[in-house]
Amino acid sequence: MHGHVVGQKDRKGQIVEVRGPGGAPPFLVRYDDGHEQLVYPGPDAVVMPAGDGS
Repeated sequence: MHGHVVGQKDRKGQIVEVRGPGGAPPFLVRYDDGHEQLVYPGPDAVVMPAGDGS
């Protein structure tokens, strides 16, 4: 995830569960440190498939 707050680092995580209807948010995301968070991505969010090299 990329935020617009100065000094906030980008975070990478894996969507482990889709809780919205038809594949829509919210998404349960697990980050590298094991932390899980319910995420409602904003309109400028980019969701990339795993293995894209980013």
